[in-house]
Amino acid sequence: MPTYDYECQTCGHQFEAKQSMKDPHLTDCPKEGCPGPVKRKIGLGSGFIFKGNGFYITDYRSDSYKAAAKKDSESAKASTSSTPAPAATPPAPAKTSGT
Repeated sequence: MPTYDYECQTCGHQFEAKQSMKDPHLTDCPKEGCPGPVKRKIGLGSGFIFKGNGFYITDYRSDSYKAAAKKDSESAKASTSSTPAPAATPPAPAKTSGT
């Protein structure tokens, strides 16, 4: 259910009200002793909040970004597979005692 911001035109009291989208606008100030009319303010809305598993930053990337990332990963794989592994150093010969 959406939350709407209201402001009293007489006393300046600001408050929030949870209302259905179908409910009529509030008209009277809830502050005791104030008979002033209220006006619903334009809200900024809220941002998306993803909860749960399965939402990743890469899910909504552009196609050009995905293509460049794929090209980079392929070139990285090619450069690591074509480079020979360093040769292992042979073990030092064992010393023998000549007695």
